[in-house]
Amino acid sequence: MLMIKRLFFLMLLPAFLGGVASAQTKAPAAPAPKATAAEATALANRAIAHIKDVGPEKAFADFSAQDGKWVDRELYVLVIGFDGIMKAHGTVKPLIGKPQLEMRDVNGKFMSKEMLEVAQTKGTGWVDYLWSNPVTKKIDPKSTYVVRIPGYDGFVGVGIYK
Repeated sequence: MLMIKRLFFLMLLPAFLGGVASAQTKAPAAPAPKATAAEATALANRAIAHIKDVGPEKAFADFSAQDGKWVDRELYVLVIGFDGIMKAHGTVKPLIGKPQLEMRDVNGKFMSKEMLEVAQTKGTGWVDYLWSNPVTKKIDPKSTYVVRIPGYDGFVGVGIYK
């Protein structure tokens, strides 16, 4: 009987080891697809609608909440007032309440000033710069869609990483 048990064990061992080996060599899960310009535009427009529905204070708190309802992969909502102060930010809470007009990207571009100018002169538009990607943790080219907030001196921004 002991011989049968050993034989049975020896027959199952390669199957078990093969399963372990195949589990170890499986490819890692594919990263989530990058967000698109259309998705950024849609999130910005949804943010504008939310501001209209609940008012600026509540909406800005919602955009900055840790619950992730306003964050999708690398997409998040930011709000800057025409006074240059960050009113809401979906991923970097310490920026809220801080002046942004002197903020520069790694190439020295005043991206917040440009966003403010686009919002004030055109109402909507895209601004390109380099920024830290919250998903990859690298400095990547970024393009932010800016929308002036109706009835409020400020704008919503939602960006994509290229």
